[in-house]
Amino acid sequence: MAPIPKTMSGVLIEENGGVEVLKWKTDLPVPQLKDGEVLIRNEFIGVNYIDTYFRTGLYKPPSGLPLITGKEAAGTVISSRSPLLKEGDRVAYLGDATYAQFTSANPSTTLVAPLPAGLPTETAAAALLQGLTALTFIREAAGIKQELGVSLGPWTLVHAAAGGTGSQLVQILSVMGAKMIATAGSKEKCEIARKNGAQFTIDSSTEDIATRVKEITSGKGVDVIFDGIGKATFDLDLEIVARKGLVIVFGNASGAAGPVDLFKLMAKNIKIMRPSMPNYITTEEERKEFTTELFDLLLTGKVHTHIHKVYDLKGVAEAHTDLEGRKTTGKLLLRV
Repeated sequence: MAPIPKTMSGVLIEENGGVEVLKWKTDLPVPQLKDGEVLIRNEFIGVNYIDTYFRTGLYKPPSGLPLITGKEAAGTVISSRSPLLKEGDRVAYLGDATYAQFTSANPSTTLVAPLPAGLPTETAAAALLQGLTALTFIREAAGIKQELGVSLGPWTLVHAAAGGTGSQLVQILSVMGAKMIATAGSKEKCEIARKNGAQFTIDSSTEDIATRVKEITSGKGVDVIFDGIGKATFDLDLEIVARKGLVIVFGNASGAAGPVDLFKLMAKNIKIMRPSMPNYITTEEERKEFTTELFDLLLTGKVHTHIHKVYDLKGVAEAHTDLEGRKTTGKLLLRV
């Protein structure tokens, strides 16, 4: 391989704020490998809401600012001090500081998954974080363990069902046979959710969600709600969830949900969770189990990833603007 340069291009955040704080730099230091680490030349980088949270200051990075944000990417190992991977391996990974040409990662402590033959690097970058989020939340948080395509599962509802994580949730729940309602903000987005397998859709821009849920479920409500919107939908969730139902809040697209008045949970014995996907893949066995299942779903075509747009890394501000403006359906990628 070509010699590794000492500096690289990337996007640096030196202060919290709007998209104007995403600064393009051409003189960032290339990471120096420690024992057990690999250096990855990024090809495609996933854009996620969590990236905007670190940019605005909603989430505080452990090391503070300045910060290279980004939590997932896919590319090629160009240097290795790990026995688990070698130079030339194609990988998709979860880590930190992915908004750059090169990123270091330790495959013994974080998810760095070799890509199977036939799975494009672009697809892996688009599917990894949101696909694993959907899969672990369905399996672990909701406890839906039915065999794929066999069981008729509980009533489920997915908010923002045409977005990146929402689309993955809808598809995987559909493959598993769950009864599903999807909400989305337009007719076009509802059609995407239907094509992904939702039996019922609700256009939140023109329909009353609570009324429609009661109609669809004959007054029962839904057993499991997957809510990546947060503040704007949380009170609604408590209204439409079934007795002994579960509300899984995993995102803050409209702001953080809560605080919660615990007395509101008593009338229906409601359970609430705020899970974190990384806490479901902390062991090597967990990482292997969930990536293997996700890659199989992608390779067999049971689940697909719709890429809304691929932006140049230098144009990341446009990607954040589109994501926060809810102008997108599916996944946003940055090309290095």
